[in-house]
Amino acid sequence: MDVRAIIAGIWEKAMRRSIAALALLVLAVPAGAKITPYPKSFHARNIATNGTTLYVRTGGNGPAVVLLHGFGDTGDMWAPLAAKLAKDHTVIVPDLRGMGLSAHPDAGYTKKNQALDIAGVMDALHVEKADLITHDIGNMVGYALASQFPARIAKWAVIDAPLPGIGNWNEILLTPMLWHFNFRGPDEERLVKGRERIYLDRFYNELSADRRKIDEATRNHYAALYARPHAMHDAFEQFGTFSQDAIDNKELLARGGKLPMPVLAIGADKSFGVQEAVVLRNVADNVQEGIVPNSGHWIMEENPEATMKLVVEFLGR
Repeated sequence: MDVRAIIAGIWEKAMRRSIAALALLVLAVPAGAKITPYPKSFHARNIATNGTTLYVRTGGNGPAVVLLHGFGDTGDMWAPLAAKLAKDHTVIVPDLRGMGLSAHPDAGYTKKNQALDIAGVMDALHVEKADLITHDIGNMVGYALASQFPARIAKWAVIDAPLPGIGNWNEILLTPMLWHFNFRGPDEERLVKGRERIYLDRFYNELSADRRKIDEATRNHYAALYARPHAMHDAFEQFGTFSQDAIDNKELLARGGKLPMPVLAIGADKSFGVQEAVVLRNVADNVQEGIVPNSGHWIMEENPEATMKLVVEFLGR
């Protein structure tokens, strides 16, 4: 009996089984089970603006478009849309103040002030006028930007979040699911420190239509960014200024009136839905409606194709 031949045969069979199992595992991983990288044609830089520094991705050629993210994401969320728009737009994607890879200043988190951050980025890039696409907290910065500089925003696609002080804001504040608006402070930060993934899971799980659409790679990616020094503190500061944001928004509306540019109000069908347009009609005259089907709040993770289709068609009209 050739013992070496027997062992070789057993080893070969084991390897075949392992390779087959690995192939099945790879096939079982959902498509897009990681953060989509930006195209190699995009460049990232740090831009000094309004007393802080923002991490900004830029790419493409043509009319400018600015994309603003919200809480639980960073500018990384926009990579698939940025790649599409870069075919005929100059795409500008910052991380908001205190989030992602941008600097972490101690103050300045009112949305009226953060709008000045974005205006400064546009100035640094020699962009006089741009289309605007926003989600979540980005909506609030976007309104402050469009209302303070209406001549600089050509169109605005605003996605699935309210505006402080506008419409039924007081009713929204009473929604039990939005308890996180008032979750902040030294002890709260101690509770979350080292548990950023657990805290973010709450948002991905409860505010999605299908929590499986926000995969492990995506969750780990953002958890690592929000675990950076001072990052969660600054994320809490985004919510901590809502009371002042409400005052500012009412003053901006009273002083400047409704926005003149076309607005596409996009709601996810399992989240804000048609109410997004209801809210935006309080601050803009020309509001069109859009719905992302089969999606909760996390539109670029849950149904990116439908989201991108709505945005691309709106910008092309």
